[in-house]
Amino acid sequence: MCEGYFSFVTEATLLPGFRPHFAEIDGVQTRYFLGGEGPPLTIVHGLGGAAVNFTKLAPLLARKRRVLIPDLPGHGLSQPFEHVEGIATYSRHVHKVAELEEMLPGALLGCSMGGVVALRLAVEEPEDVTALALVAPAGIVSTTRRAEMWLAVTAALRPAQVMTRFRDTFARRPRLRWLPFGLWGAADPEALDPDAVLGFLEGPSQHTDIGSAGRALLADDPRPDLDRVRCPAILVWGSRDRLVPVGDGFEYARRLRAPIRVLPVAGHLVVGERAEACADALEDFLDRVGEVDELPLESELVRQLRRERADA
Repeated sequence: MCEGYFSFVTEATLLPGFRPHFAEIDGVQTRYFLGGEGPPLTIVHGLGGAAVNFTKLAPLLARKRRVLIPDLPGHGLSQPFEHVEGIATYSRHVHKVAELEEMLPGALLGCSMGGVVALRLAVEEPEDVTALALVAPAGIVSTTRRAEMWLAVTAALRPAQVMTRFRDTFARRPRLRWLPFGLWGAADPEALDPDAVLGFLEGPSQHTDIGSAGRALLADDPRPDLDRVRCPAILVWGSRDRLVPVGDGFEYARRLRAPIRVLPVAGHLVVGERAEACADALEDFLDRVGEVDELPLESELVRQLRRERADA
C-alpha cells in the first residue's frame, strides 16, 4: 500500500460498495450505511465505535445480503439523544432505522455493546428479528465494578480521541499499533490490515456522546432475559479477548442454548482481525436460518424423525 494512500482514505473508501445516508429519526439526525443485495442484515457497533469499524467484515457479508450499519446516536456522525433511559433507548432507535429502510423482519448482528443492543431488540420485537448473531457481546463483565472504573477513566482521559489524531501513522507503522490496540483490542496488533486500523480509529474523532451509552451499558444485565430470545442465535468470540473474556461467551451460549465459535489468535476486535473467518461463521449460520435443525429445542425431535424415515 502506498504511503500517500492514507491521506485520501474516506469512509466511502473504508466501506466499499456502501453508501452513507442521513435521516431524522425521532428528532435525532442519524447516519447509516447501506450496501449489498439479498436478505436483510442490520449490524450494530459497540461503545465508542462507528459503522466504519466493519470495514473488513461488512463488504464480505454484503456479497449475499443487504446490509445496514447505523452510527448509534452520539457516535460517528449521528447526533446524540437528549435523554437516555437505558440500552433499550438505543435498541428502539436501531429498530426505527431498520424499519425506515424496510429491513424488517431480518437478521441482526451486534458486536460488544452492540450485542446488548441487539439482544434488547430481539427481546422487545421478536417478530422482527429472524436471527441473532452476537460477536463478543458485553453485558456480563461490563456490569462489574472493574468495568465501571475502566469507563470512568476512559471518559476522563478520552484516550481514543487522542489516538485517532495519529490513525494514519498507526496504519503505516505496524509496531506502533500496540499503543492503541495492544492492551485490550487485538491479539496481534501488527497483523491488523491498515484499513482495519483506520476503521477502528476513525469514529472517535466524530463522537459527541458516548458517556450516555456507557452508563446505560453499566446498568444493563441481559442475563435474566436471555431465555426470552426466540430466534436462532450464534456467538462468535476471539480466543484472546482481554476486554470481554471468552468465559462470558460460554455463559451466553449456555443461557441462549446457542452455538459458539471461538476464533484462534483474535482479540476483542475479531471483526477486523479475523474478518474472513468471522464472515464464514456468520454466513454459515445465516444461510441455515429457517432450517428445522437449527432450532435447538427441536434438534432431538428432528433426529428422531430422520431415524424413523430411514427405518421406513
